[in-house]
Amino acid sequence: MGNQRFAGISIRWATARWLFLCNEAIKLGNEASSTQIIAVKPGSMYFLTFGATKTCAQDEVLRVSVPALSGDLSLQTLYSSNGGDTYAWAFQATSKVFNVTFHNPGIQEDPTCGPLLDAVAIKEMVPLKLTRGNLVKNGGFEYGPHVFKNFSTGVLLPPKQRDLISPLPGWIIESLKAVKYIDLKHFSVPSGLAAIELVAGRESAIAQIIRTVPNKFYNLTFTIGDAKNGCHGSMMVEAFAAKDTSKSRMMLLKRVVQSNFKQIKDHILLYFSPYKAQ
Repeated sequence: MGNQRFAGISIRWATARWLFLCNEAIKLGNEASSTQIIAVKPGSMYFLTFGATKTCAQDEVLRVSVPALSGDLSLQTLYSSNGGDTYAWAFQATSKVFNVTFHNPGIQEDPTCGPLLDAVAIKEMVPLKLTRGNLVKNGGFEYGPHVFKNFSTGVLLPPKQRDLISPLPGWIIESLKAVKYIDLKHFSVPSGLAAIELVAGRESAIAQIIRTVPNKFYNLTFTIGDAKNGCHGSMMVEAFAAKDTSKSRMMLLKRVVQSNFKQIKDHILLYFSPYKAQ
């Protein structure tokens, strides 16, 4: 372990056995920052994927920022069992060169505390293509943030209050807590190459606004399943479309659910969240 000082800011480099992506990480002490200049395409959307965790029991915050946009990610809750989580954060480029900054905005009583940052990657967000016969954009969650190939515990997607541009193209993280983006290589995905895991109970939800034709009937079909990552419980999902509500329990490893409804407006809010039976 060693210290380096850049422009008056002390940055602590640490090597830790528990780190899940690389053998080295950077610890951000009180008011410390780490910045890199990245060449991008103006107008394009980008995903940032990075590993982060806290080093002490108290709540720690990691601020991610680009020019004119920033978001604070609370590291209080750990969603994986190996000591760290992977996060995604999205932004739109407004110039050819961007400064991406990770900052610790807190003043910890213990100077040895602070967020650990590991394995940062960036990926351009490609424009979505509609699937013939399906009004839902990115319905199979095939378009998403970068997933590290060698090891993954899933990628946490922050709610819209933390990240104004959704890191899940086509969808809104319509909840107070994050949801998790998982891929087929590292998890059991019920359909396709990727899925969304609603990891924070009733505080996890995703939504999408879909254009429709008034007074026509629509059929909603979705698949629920078990990621086989040690979770317990009934794993029930509640889906809202127009005034219709569908509550579905995942009894086996996979279930396909269908629901028919009549739409009376020119758009609907499609909403999925975990459901707890009374």
